[in-house]
Amino acid sequence: MMRSREGESSLSRSGAAQDASKEYGTLMSVLSPSDTETPSKGRRRLELTSSRAVDDVSGQKNETYFEKKVVVPDYPNGWYGFSFRKLWAFTGPGFLMSIAYLDPGNIESDLRSGALAGFKLIWLLLLAHCIGLLLQRLSARLGVVSGKHMAQISYAMYPKIPRIILWLMIEIAIIGSDMQEVIGTAIALNLLSSGRIPLYGGVLITIVDTFFFLFLDKYGLRKLEVFFGFLITIMAITFGYEYIKVDPNQIDVIKGVFIPWCSHCNSQAITQAVGIVGAVIMPHNFYLHSALVRSREVNRNTRKEVSEANKYFFMESGIALFVSFVINLFVMCVFAAGFFGKAAGEIIDKCPAINKTLTSPVAYNDTLDVDIYVGGLFLGCFYGLPALYIWAVGILASGQSSTMTGTYAGQFAMEGFLNIRWKRWKRVLLTRSVAILPTVFVAAFSNINRLTGMNDVLNVVQSLQIPFALLPLLHFTSHPGIMKSFQNGIGMKIAVWLLGFCILGINVYFSIETFLAISVTWGRVLISLLMAIYGVFVLYFITAALGLHQYCQKSQIFQDFIGAKADFHSEDDDNDEFHDQIVLVNGQESDSSDI
Repeated sequence: MMRSREGESSLSRSGAAQDASKEYGTLMSVLSPSDTETPSKGRRRLELTSSRAVDDVSGQKNETYFEKKVVVPDYPNGWYGFSFRKLWAFTGPGFLMSIAYLDPGNIESDLRSGALAGFKLIWLLLLAHCIGLLLQRLSARLGVVSGKHMAQISYAMYPKIPRIILWLMIEIAIIGSDMQEVIGTAIALNLLSSGRIPLYGGVLITIVDTFFFLFLDKYGLRKLEVFFGFLITIMAITFGYEYIKVDPNQIDVIKGVFIPWCSHCNSQAITQAVGIVGAVIMPHNFYLHSALVRSREVNRNTRKEVSEANKYFFMESGIALFVSFVINLFVMCVFAAGFFGKAAGEIIDKCPAINKTLTSPVAYNDTLDVDIYVGGLFLGCFYGLPALYIWAVGILASGQSSTMTGTYAGQFAMEGFLNIRWKRWKRVLLTRSVAILPTVFVAAFSNINRLTGMNDVLNVVQSLQIPFALLPLLHFTSHPGIMKSFQNGIGMKIAVWLLGFCILGINVYFSIETFLAISVTWGRVLISLLMAIYGVFVLYFITAALGLHQYCQKSQIFQDFIGAKADFHSEDDDNDEFHDQIVLVNGQESDSSDI
């Protein structure tokens, strides 16, 4: 039910409804002045304006990232259609987010999928990107509508223990992703130097280059976004070159995209298919995207600007993930055409260097495992040395770009979950040290197979962390006090819940596979215990998302966080309608339109 402007707002509500309305206030009252400042009407060009974000809980200044915000140009002459200038103003956060879909772990998942199943899993890669777009849309809307990112809202919504558990799970996901980036960079440097830079040396070099890239944002937010766009362009050119060089059958590519089936796929291919979801969907990326969208000046007091920002961010995310899909498609098709169906002996005969990477002899007709390193050697032997070096450049760009987004995600997580603000170099030193120490150990005392084999384990770890991002995301975007009329509609809730249960099913599958692969009794007991604890944590966040316990609404922290009741308000009649929309917990009055 919606209040009319002619006076229906004066109707009395029940006491329960009044209490619910107070409980489900918006987050708008705690926004900093820079978050709610409306750009002047006369401004028409895209520019940056200085603004210092304020810590929402402590009130301290936050100079970590968004010291400047991008001003969105006004519509000329009151025109409200599509504008390329506005799309350009909103372009940036989606491409930074999409880098997580192009990290070395994803690249390795692509090439293994192509090598094991040919073109038969391309449709699953497309599906994973579509699922990612759906979820990234929700995270972007959360940041735009509330003015907060997921970690900040988690601080207000969850008790201390679940909040810390949630933070730890996201940190595990970030560190796992960071390890993949370190591995990818080390292998790329080893290939580019023809083995002169040892793997452990490449791992150590990543410490230096991370600090170098860390301070690029001091030159301005837009310049940082352009730099990341440049790295994505490098990946598109290098992997696109490999695609053209290998020249896969285009009919097979089209069939792989549009025929959702994997006929005659063996157990390895099925396991790899399941792993694609864990490799593509990064849990910490939802937290990152909800924070990055705050870099644009949006007046959240008016419906039109909020709705417009949601629209353009969705369009930009769609474009960015389409580019990501095409790059991943290049990699999968290269190894589907060049590697799939070839016997190990046939490959080794033409590329003896691969034989040095094997830990044990293989029969001529065996299937040869492929990874980022072996893939580079394979391309160099079959398609010439330029293919090897260009491949290594693409992997290097992948590792370097995803390193920075992981650092940003970690900083936002720490600031939001713990209300702790570290200097950037301290944050990088911590996460990079945790990622580097085990990687250096493996690189120094083992061979390349063990190092690249870590990516498979890390992809499984990423998949296990997805519920700890997906469930809070569904919880917050369905919360009427946070999202008001932008809360999830029934269709969106059903779609995301179905997706959540599918991902939980994937995790159960991986758990059973791991359990069966362990023959030692104490190992099975340990895995069973860990999965039981994991199940309890997931169940807690499921009940929170379903509203089966009321701690979140009764939390004093939440009440302090949302402050006094504040509705969207505006200067025109259309926005008055938006101001009049009220969402009550008992459903007596609601508007859950999915705008």
